[in-house]
Amino acid sequence: MTDMLTVTLNPAVDISTSVNRIVDTRKLRCEAAQRDPGGGGINVARVLHRLGARCAALFLAGGDHGRTLCSLLAAEGLDTRWVEIAGETRENFSVVESSSGLEYRFVLPGPYVMADEWDACLRSLAANLRDARFLVLSGSLPRGVPVDAYAQLARASVAVRPNIRVAVDASGPALAAVLDSGLVDIVKPSLNELRELTGSPLPDAGSQADAARALIADGKARMVALTLAENGALLVTSDETYCMPALKTEVRSAIGAGDSFLAGMLWALDQGAVPREALGYGTAAAAATMKQPGTRLCDARDVARAYVTGESPVAAQAARSGHTVPGDTKRAVFSQRHG
Repeated sequence: MTDMLTVTLNPAVDISTSVNRIVDTRKLRCEAAQRDPGGGGINVARVLHRLGARCAALFLAGGDHGRTLCSLLAAEGLDTRWVEIAGETRENFSVVESSSGLEYRFVLPGPYVMADEWDACLRSLAANLRDARFLVLSGSLPRGVPVDAYAQLARASVAVRPNIRVAVDASGPALAAVLDSGLVDIVKPSLNELRELTGSPLPDAGSQADAARALIADGKARMVALTLAENGALLVTSDETYCMPALKTEVRSAIGAGDSFLAGMLWALDQGAVPREALGYGTAAAAATMKQPGTRLCDARDVARAYVTGESPVAAQAARSGHTVPGDTKRAVFSQRHG
């Protein structure tokens, strides 16, 4: 059974390393490279899997890098469904300059997807929805895929499973097109993505909340989770608005923090959490990911610790009021699985 299906059209093999100092021209002797599966939906699926969700990842893969990607995902035990393409799956590269702590990220464009390969992806989606309650559309679009690819995937999904909840983390025209479909339940833009979407500077929390409310009022989404980097996150529904400060944590890498945030939220919502509680879990997952180097993403024990022990302001507030939150009901599950 699959409760959640993620779709990644432009996945990657993420390579991360470190070097003492980045300078031009010279050869830079790096530390041993770490390779992880990457791409928005794949990262979401990796975190959902670690949290205990029944999740499958659907993605396009091709060439030697595509085979490496599939092997890395198999090693993590993730349920995968891939569509083979002729083009080579991309590699991304990140380097931490250890002398300064700065992280440099190099993101490649990815393969060209042929029309018949895109059609195969649509067919695979319909065949793999099964009993999924959530569909997650996340990440950039590769060349050759139509700009309304996510809107097409959302329509195809709802045609098969009318009650499926569609979550989207995208940018630019792809984001605008899927929001125009009216089928998005949850959208998770960054502040820059929301600025690009609205064409407004959104300089403060009030304007940011108003922009999110406008998306809901226009029928483009039913819930907006706006990530604000070091300023935390903002969650807006039709009748509620919640602000969440970022949790204080050691930051070793920010790669995948937004994907982890979305995964934490979706996991909590699937467990019956109300939006305010889900926001706390998303924030905890993002903080737990930033503690990890490179592209390793979060450890479930760190997510549980950040939320259940009250490091999350939502958890602390709930604990003071005697309210039960997902972390309380899942404490035993985390303890059994992760020691």
